This record gives sequence, C-alpha cells and structure tokens, in this order.
Amino acid sequence: MDRLLLTIGLSLLTVAVVAVLQRRRRSRTPVEVRTWNVPAIVQRADFDRPDAPWLVVVFTSATCDVCAEVWRRAAVLGGDDGEVVVQEVEAVRDRGLHERYRIDAVPLVLVADADGTVCRHFLGPVRAPDLWGALAELRDPGSVPPGCDAHG
Repeated sequence: MDRLLLTIGLSLLTVAVVAVLQRRRRSRTPVEVRTWNVPAIVQRADFDRPDAPWLVVVFTSATCDVCAEVWRRAAVLGGDDGEVVVQEVEAVRDRGLHERYRIDAVPLVLVADADGTVCRHFLGPVRAPDLWGALAELRDPGSVPPGCDAHG
C-alpha cells in the first residue's frame, strides 16, 4: 500500500512539474524586436561638398509624408558660411546610396563630421529645435544649455 501511494504521489508530482515547465516555455515565446540600420560612418565622397566640415544627410522616400516635413526642417541647417552641407537622399532617385548604406527606414537624418563619422542621428519625425540643437552642440560643444537636449 505504501508503494502504491508513493507511486501515485510521484506521478502527480511529475505531472505538475511538466505542466509548469510547459507553461514557462509557452510564456517565453520570443517577441520580434526590429532594429533599423543606422550607419556609423559614411564616405564623404558619396555626398555633396565632401570638403565641408559637417554633413547633414536626410534619407527619404517620395511616398513618405513625414519625410517631406523632416527634409523641410533639415534643409535650413545649411548656412551661408559653407560649414554645413545638407543633402536629401531619396529612395528611388538615389537608390544606390540607400542600398550602399542599407537604409531600411525613413526618414533618417545623419549628422556626420569631416571624416564621415556619424555623430548624431534621428530616425522618424524630428523637431526643428532638436536638429538645430544637435548641430549646434556638435559644432560648438557646450553651446546648448544642460537639459535642453532632453526636451521631447
């Protein structure tokens, strides 16, 4: 009788352990997390005026309404002093550059230095003050008051 009770008890314990493990396995179903490609460096010769100290490149698509607004905001960053060149790279017109840099989401704004190192980027909608502030801080570190870059 004791062996029968022990066998039944072990069987129930085994069933309970298996049920818990299966529930845990089901709850660990992976969630797809998509990360978009953002180049860390660009070849300045691929863009207008490779001799300019700063490059702001805006990857866009003609079918993207947000892209047009981001381009409009970024376009004014190029000043008369020749320090900053701003260039739009549209997906169909400039397909080669989109492919070369594996751009898979637009709008994407890159701010690169004279060596082509991408110092800042913005993926998706971006406010004009954030673009201006990022470029100002890169060109003249400490020029943006503390906390101003945290505004959303």
